[in-house]
Amino acid sequence: MRELVRRPLVAMRRRWRGWSRWRRVSISAVLVVGLALLFPLTALLTLWTADAGRPAAEARTRGHDAFWLGHAWVDGRKTEADVAALGQRLSGSGITDLYVHTGPLSDDGSLDPQLAPLAAWFVATAHRLLPGVRVQSWLGDFVAPEHDALHLADPVVRDRLLDSVTHVLDLGFDGVHYDLEPVRSGSPDYLTLLDRTRALTTDRHAQLSVSAPQIDPLPGLHRLGVALSGHGKFWAQSYFAQVARRVDQIAVMSYDTWMPTESLYGGYLAEQTKLALQVTPAQTLLLMGVPVFWVDDYGHHGDAETVAGAVRGARLGLSRTAPQRQSFGVALYVDFTATPGDLAAYRSDWCLPG
Repeated sequence: MRELVRRPLVAMRRRWRGWSRWRRVSISAVLVVGLALLFPLTALLTLWTADAGRPAAEARTRGHDAFWLGHAWVDGRKTEADVAALGQRLSGSGITDLYVHTGPLSDDGSLDPQLAPLAAWFVATAHRLLPGVRVQSWLGDFVAPEHDALHLADPVVRDRLLDSVTHVLDLGFDGVHYDLEPVRSGSPDYLTLLDRTRALTTDRHAQLSVSAPQIDPLPGLHRLGVALSGHGKFWAQSYFAQVARRVDQIAVMSYDTWMPTESLYGGYLAEQTKLALQVTPAQTLLLMGVPVFWVDDYGHHGDAETVAGAVRGARLGLSRTAPQRQSFGVALYVDFTATPGDLAAYRSDWCLPG
């Protein structure tokens, strides 16, 4: 048997040595280029395949969707008439949580109350005019080590963050929504912050929700990003699971994906939904982000990252992974860029029966 294997190899080596140097170099170059193209082509084929098929009919809103709202709702630019109009926009949809921007946080973890002078008014007005809708305080900031901003490793900073959470809950908010970016995959300090915040929100009968990065499409990709560019765009699936266990809601920022076409974006969202569903506890509400904004640059192609593509991907991932799961929804980002067409697509593709 060993001789049967050795003879062809010896013959191939003799033939290789018999070729001219130019021919050997040319063939080697072709092989290198072919291997270099194999990975992206395989990835594209995987995403294209993931977008194929038909979502299950029951893969529709569970009535647990969310909407990120801009700062204008708490700084005096909006009136009661605007809140009533918002209620009309949301009527009959699956949106039951509003993440209202009340920051940004200061780099020391504190929150300037002058940034949102009408926060209490908005919460009270929304509770009155939008019954059944929870209003959460969206608090965000850039995070070290990628930025010289919020240092979560500093216990004093974490203490001030807890004071900020206490402040917004005292204003009447139904919960707090952390959008701290970019928290690197594996950060123990972020988990410590979540544990302490969860204890506080539980004691106050309030929600704790977070914005989360996308999950590694390939194992270890977050490490490669940090090594090459210093930017941790992704989380390992295992770290995503650790965060999901510590919160009431986790919203994946499933946009700015670099996908060039709507079908590839839909396939990418289907894969992201599957990865998130695999590790998110049933008691945690998983939300897949839906872009209701239009940008066209290298990281976000507006014609590709559409509401239709995002919803289709989320429905496909839900259908294939956990079709009976109820703690699932989508989160629209963001209200001040959403067009009537965006909201109509959300309603027709996600809220209405097929």
